[in-house]
Amino acid sequence: MTRTPLRPLARVLDAREKGENPDVIERENRRLRHEKMRDKSRLRAEGRLLVLAVMFFGAFSVIGARMGMISASEPQEPRALAAGASIAATRADIVDRQGRVLATNMSTHSLYAHPHQMIDPERAARELAELFPDLDAVKLATRFGDPKRKFLWIKKKLSPEQMQAVHEIGEPGLLFGPREMRLYPNGAIAAHVLGGASFGEEGVHSAEVVGTAGIEKYYDANLRDPAREGVPLQLSIDLTVQAAAEDVLSSGMKLMNAKGAASVLMDVHTGEVLSIVSLPDFDPNDRPNPLTEGNPSDSPLFNRAVQGVYELGSTFKIFASAQAIQLGLANAQTVIDTSPPFKVGGFKIGEFNNKNYGKATVEEIIVKSSNRGTGKLALAIGVERQQEFLRSLGFFEAPPIEIVEARGGKPLLPKKWTDLSAVTISYGHGISTSPLHLAAGYAAIANGGIAVKPTLLKQAGPQDGPRVMTQQVAGVSQQMLRKVVTEGTASFGEVPGYNVGGKTGTADKPKERGGGYYDDKVINSFASIFPADDPKYVLVVTLDEPVETTGEKPRRTAGWTAVPVAAEMIKRVAPLLGLRPQFQIGELNSESSASD
Repeated sequence: MTRTPLRPLARVLDAREKGENPDVIERENRRLRHEKMRDKSRLRAEGRLLVLAVMFFGAFSVIGARMGMISASEPQEPRALAAGASIAATRADIVDRQGRVLATNMSTHSLYAHPHQMIDPERAARELAELFPDLDAVKLATRFGDPKRKFLWIKKKLSPEQMQAVHEIGEPGLLFGPREMRLYPNGAIAAHVLGGASFGEEGVHSAEVVGTAGIEKYYDANLRDPAREGVPLQLSIDLTVQAAAEDVLSSGMKLMNAKGAASVLMDVHTGEVLSIVSLPDFDPNDRPNPLTEGNPSDSPLFNRAVQGVYELGSTFKIFASAQAIQLGLANAQTVIDTSPPFKVGGFKIGEFNNKNYGKATVEEIIVKSSNRGTGKLALAIGVERQQEFLRSLGFFEAPPIEIVEARGGKPLLPKKWTDLSAVTISYGHGISTSPLHLAAGYAAIANGGIAVKPTLLKQAGPQDGPRVMTQQVAGVSQQMLRKVVTEGTASFGEVPGYNVGGKTGTADKPKERGGGYYDDKVINSFASIFPADDPKYVLVVTLDEPVETTGEKPRRTAGWTAVPVAAEMIKRVAPLLGLRPQFQIGELNSESSASD
């Protein structure tokens, strides 16, 4: 940098010639030099201050923006960066055969606390206890006051109203975490099918939803599989049919003073279960705890249609007659002497109310429900062939249906299968099975002799199961079942416009302890097919300890209890299934007269 001299020689000489003081030149030059130095220093300082200002402004802007984002976002627990550390919270929907939602997910929040961040923990504990009656204010305050406790779960699920109420407490140590919960929008409808779900692995940011019972647990891995990409699980259940069946069965159970009830409605060709009901039931949105003592069947969680194995009485008689005809041992018109005495293994085989049906055809044995008649058919069939036939219908294994409770529905069989066992089993005693087993057995008769496996998943078409009887034998059996309704013990089962066939069953209820049977407690069943001339559906209705009290004496037989309930159910659900009533001209005139 070129510097101007303070005493330039030319100006000094010129000043002396003019008689001026040359020191003035030096002072002026020094002043100008200092001014330039100050201006340069000031510019450099101003530049540095500007750079610092921009840097500080940028830094504070970033910090402010981040603080705003954090305050507006939900709290998160620290998470590892390793793959697989996050909780998989998504779960596929469950829908009925028409695509209507049975189970889905709903966004909600959890409530937790950081006690060390709380300002007034005692007040917070009191107000939380007022909001949530299941919380104890004293215990909660004690936990808040524990200096070692840094984190505390308070509620795993909050409604939007509850969340707002907690917000209004104004306690900074109370925090919310987002999560998904399982929602069953139809409440208790199909509760035993769906089962329920709960939280598995939990974190502040999310929680794993896992199945706890029913089909939710059976298909838990499939429903949580991300590869499904949200594709719903479609069931065979029809929501409207299920709701109607539950309504009718609930009313029937109350009307017949029954302790419990179950029903199964199945497509005879596909094995699809369109409705399955067990009462009493529960709301899977608020699933009760299992019983820790007493009889498991007293719990609403107990699935009577699948887990309940009972002696189903005379509903089994059609299997004995069908097998005898299949083996060529008899036909529908073969006459059998049902007169007493009839002893097997030293035990007398009696009839209901000590009746004596005398000589009766196989068809009359089914229509009148003769124990001795089916017992003699069973002896002709033999133990081994009877076992083989019942095994082919699925009566030896737990029902292969897609709910975890089905494992508990394995039939109770005789330890030693004797001739006496064969006789009693022919009329539904000495073997205990579930209503679902019975429905599958009747489906094989109704569909022309093909064994089917019950399923809760929607099927594309009929099952290709093994043939257990010829189509001709199945047709004869269908005609017998129809006559049971028109001429026999199930006369209350007739539904105008829908030809119903079926068989009643009344079995004494075994005592829980000490063996033997109750004198005044029964299990009543009605296994029906409809329309009987071209069966498409099987309906089984079972009542636990029913008693009909409108008459002079209490009546406990299936014809008075289970049959009218089943008839009402068929009347309600048949139109929902797309079945049009079929009337003869005379029947139409009769119907018109009755309604006038």
